[in-house]
Amino acid sequence: MSVGISPFTPRLYPLNTLSQTHKSTWRMEDNMKMVMMNLTSSNMLYLAAAAVLSCSWQMTSAFQTISVLPITSVSSRSALFATPTKQLTPRQLQFWEDVEAGLVGIESFYEKQGYSMDRINTFCKRARGDLPLPEPAAAGHQPSEEHVDGLTASAFWDAAADASSFPWAAELEANAGVIIEEFEQKLLQTNTADSSLFSGDSAWQSNVMGTGWSAFRLQRLGVWNVENCASFPKTYDLLRELNIPLAVRGVCFARQTPGSGVAPHSDGRNFILTSHLGLKVPDGCWIKVGEEQRSWEEGKLTTLDTSFEHSTGNPTDSDRHVLIIDFWHPDLTAAECAGLEFIYDLRNKFESGEIPFRQPKAKPQEEDDDDEEEGQGLAGLWKVLTGGGD
Repeated sequence: MSVGISPFTPRLYPLNTLSQTHKSTWRMEDNMKMVMMNLTSSNMLYLAAAAVLSCSWQMTSAFQTISVLPITSVSSRSALFATPTKQLTPRQLQFWEDVEAGLVGIESFYEKQGYSMDRINTFCKRARGDLPLPEPAAAGHQPSEEHVDGLTASAFWDAAADASSFPWAAELEANAGVIIEEFEQKLLQTNTADSSLFSGDSAWQSNVMGTGWSAFRLQRLGVWNVENCASFPKTYDLLRELNIPLAVRGVCFARQTPGSGVAPHSDGRNFILTSHLGLKVPDGCWIKVGEEQRSWEEGKLTTLDTSFEHSTGNPTDSDRHVLIIDFWHPDLTAAECAGLEFIYDLRNKFESGEIPFRQPKAKPQEEDDDDEEEGQGLAGLWKVLTGGGD
C-alpha cells in the first residue's frame, strides 16, 4: 500500500485515507515543503536522493515484527549502550553520515526562524558514543544514550490540567465516551471463540511486555494503518482533529489479561511521553512509574515518561483496556521535533534494509578481538538487528 512521503518526517500518511477531509497533509508536511524551498542546491541533492530511497516505503501491518525504539525487561541503559566512534561499522558510519547530511537542511531552515538545533546535535554525539550517558534526573529515572538534554523529567504528568503544554488533552478526555463506546462495540463484534481483536506483538515485545499484554495498532512507525483505523472511524477522526503531536512510536489499543503484568523496564528515551486513556479498568489494576504507583481511571488520561522505570499489574479476573498514545515531549521545539523525526525515519529505513549500503566517507578502524560486542542503541542498530555490519 502506497503512502505519502515527506523526506524529513516518518509520518508517512496513506493517500487513500478514510474520508475526503483526511486527504490533506498535516502541518509538518507543509512545513517541510517550505524547508525544501529554502534549501541550498547541495542540500537539495541529498534530499532528492533521500526521496528516491523513500519511495519504496510500504505501510506496515498492525502486528509486523519491526523492532523500533526497542525496550528491555530491565532498562534501556543496561541493554542499549553506545560504543566509541572508532568502533562503528561501515554501515553505522554510513547511517551517521546520512544523519549529518540530512540535518544540515533542517537546521538551515529553522535557524532563519530563530530556532537552535544544539540539543539535537548533542543528542547525535551521545547516541553515537562521543559523549557519556546522561545522569538520572530523579529516583527511578533510567535515561539512555538516546537522550535530549534539558527536558523536564517527571514520572507522571497531569496532562488534562496543563492546557499550555497539552492543549489537546482536556478535549480528548471530554470525548472519551465516543472512543469507549466505539471500542466496546467492536470488542463485542470480534471477541468470539475463533477470533479476537487483539494479537501479540513480536517476540522481543512479548519478552518485555509479557504474554498477557497485546495491542491493536492504529498507528505504527508514524504510519496510520488504514484497515485498522477503518474499524474505529470515530476514534481516528477524533485523534486527527485534536492535532496531537504524535511521535515516532504509535497509537494502539492495549489489553492486559487477568493475572498478568508488565515487568519493570525503561525505554530510556526522554523525548517521548505516553498517555493511557482508560477504557475498561477493573478495580485493582495499577501502573508504577519511578517510585509512584497509580491506577488508571476510565475516561481519564494517565500520562507518563517511559524513560523512568515502569511496570503494570492486573490482579483481577477481567481484561484491562487502555488507548496508548505516544507524543513529543512538550519542551521540544518545532525544530527539534523535525530533527528527531528525520533521524528515526532514517533509522527505520536502515533497519528495514530500504537504504542500500555504500562505502562511508570515514574509514572504520579495526576492532580488537575482545571488542566483538557492538553497542545496541542508535550507534549499534545494525549490529544488534542483523548480526553484522554490512
